[in-house]
Amino acid sequence: MLTGQTFCITGGAGFIGTALIRRLADDNQIRVLDTLRRNALGAAGLDQHPNVELIQGDVCDRAAVEHAMEGATHVVHMASIAGVDTVLKNPVPTMEISLEGTMNVLRVAKEAHEKDGRIQRLIDFSTSEVFGTYAFRVREADVTSLGAVGEARWTYAVSKLATEHLCHNYFKQFGLPTCAIRPFNIYGPGQVGEGAIHAFVVRALAGEEILLHNEGDQIRSWCFIDDIVDGILLALTKPEAVGETFNIGNPRSTVTIHQLAHLIKRLAGSESPIRHVEWDFADVELRIPDVKKAERLLGYRPTIDLEDGLRATIEWYRTRASAS
Repeated sequence: MLTGQTFCITGGAGFIGTALIRRLADDNQIRVLDTLRRNALGAAGLDQHPNVELIQGDVCDRAAVEHAMEGATHVVHMASIAGVDTVLKNPVPTMEISLEGTMNVLRVAKEAHEKDGRIQRLIDFSTSEVFGTYAFRVREADVTSLGAVGEARWTYAVSKLATEHLCHNYFKQFGLPTCAIRPFNIYGPGQVGEGAIHAFVVRALAGEEILLHNEGDQIRSWCFIDDIVDGILLALTKPEAVGETFNIGNPRSTVTIHQLAHLIKRLAGSESPIRHVEWDFADVELRIPDVKKAERLLGYRPTIDLEDGLRATIEWYRTRASAS
């Protein structure tokens, strides 16, 4: 149980950060560092919570990081450019924010830890993209496989893999209690920005056509937001997490993108047409995690099956649409 702690959450105004803050805010002090390019925190009203302090700033700004991490006992570093379309348009900021931002966070945390030992855990958010185009039951120790240099899709993955190495090396060399999480296709109520489920649900409820890249035969495992928050909380508290990387996802909730679109249509009672569009960019064809390491070391086990999660997600979007 985490109570009476002080958290610094970079990128905390995003979808996952907001869900984590909802769990933590009543019993802990939370300081959020975010540029507010996406602001799920404000939409949820959590920016007004008495235990939440929002600092609008950039992790590439060392002074902003120092301010946000002042007095922190736990750090969750989520700040990054996210979403395939956004990454493709912004490959340089994608790498700069991951590399420079993570260096700032680690250096400030190291100094604080050496000064008074107050940093109990630092979690770096990596990505399942480090496994490349084909990832079937991938384990954390499996060889990562990235695409060709110059292919914008992989700039995000290569920068995140670099930050994982940085975090592990700060643990090995300096004793900073770090770990890394690789999230696999997170969805649920409150999602902002890009993402297939977000786009499909919004279009299905509006009766608009749902667009699938190529044949829609790409395979994904989908993890409900509550399940990844459970995983983060375990990584923040379990001593076994230190120095490790964990896949966090739900291999039971695996479907093709084509199947996903039809499932959302059925659950939403939608008549939206489905249209296949040509997509010439690099894509992930198969992504299914092995989460046995997280189960063994953390006690992590996803509990929300895909249909149940989609029903809750659709209802959230439906309620939001009817209120606007």
